Amino acid sequence: MTASAQSIASDLLSWYDSHARVLPWRSPPGAPAPDPYRVWLSEVMLQQTTTAAVAPYFAEFTRRWPDVDALAAAPEEEVMAAWAGLGYYSRARNLIAAARAVSAHGAFPDSEAGLRELPGVGAYIAAAVAAIAFNRRAVVVDANVERVVSRLFALSDPLPGVRKAIRVHTDAITPDVRSGDFAQAMMDLGATICTPRDPRCLLCPLADDCAARLQGDPAQYPVKPAKKAKPQRQGAAWWIVRDEAVWLVRREEKGMLGGMRALPSDGWSARADGDGMPPVAGEWRRAGVVRHSFTHFDLDLAVMVLAEGSSMPTGGGEWWPIADLQQAGLPTLFAKAAQRALA
Repeated sequence: MTASAQSIASDLLSWYDSHARVLPWRSPPGAPAPDPYRVWLSEVMLQQTTTAAVAPYFAEFTRRWPDVDALAAAPEEEVMAAWAGLGYYSRARNLIAAARAVSAHGAFPDSEAGLRELPGVGAYIAAAVAAIAFNRRAVVVDANVERVVSRLFALSDPLPGVRKAIRVHTDAITPDVRSGDFAQAMMDLGATICTPRDPRCLLCPLADDCAARLQGDPAQYPVKPAKKAKPQRQGAAWWIVRDEAVWLVRREEKGMLGGMRALPSDGWSARADGDGMPPVAGEWRRAGVVRHSFTHFDLDLAVMVLAEGSSMPTGGGEWWPIADLQQAGLPTLFAKAAQRALA
């Protein structure tokens, strides 16, 4: 480790000791390492989701399932329902599978390689859990770290190609001791000081080492590729009511919103529009359109309400009391469709 890298690590850790964010899954600087269950659970939840959005879900999960064995024993439908609203539902399915694997093994693996074998655990989560929960030296790179390092070294190649260089530079400045604190310090710096727009350079503990600041325009880093237009898809959801209950189906395990309760829909996907065919014949009234953005496409979902006295659905599904609809764990898209139908 060079003298410059040692200085960066030392300055950042000193700043972290005084400015660490207080987060429910974190141990403060100098305290014993947190429970790996809490670190892993928070990191899975935080993928492509904000800290503010995750905090109430984390509190509810750890209240209901305080350790990995409790989560492993939980019915899958209860976990999926509790996850509703966090999005990226494959994370929830992997969460259950990983909890069961850890419970069967008797403990979390304490190395990056071992953690990588768990369902849904990629390079970032494995490194974060190894460093934060087990004090292993690991190179932890999330979006905040990408931003800090790309500015610190003025890495001018655009994303995603620059990520290999970002990792090399992050490795060079990651200390052998307190690498978990260092990783969290980098995250905090990116979240509170080295922000995407209008970075607060005067408050940054690494300002004197920052190549982008010397150039005069840190906000240009990381360099982003030109945006590609998302496909616009059309679909429909069907609202069918009987005796103050609405007809819900369970979506197929594989695919969009897999395994979740939902309103019946017409087969829309990232690749194609829905076919517009209702699940039963009858008189349908259009209640409006819900617009929703997925990672790879945007969706306009027409909400169609079945008039009274029309035929009722058959096959797999369940009648869910409308008064208790919040307990059904509908994904955000279908929760918005339900609100539109009820309005």
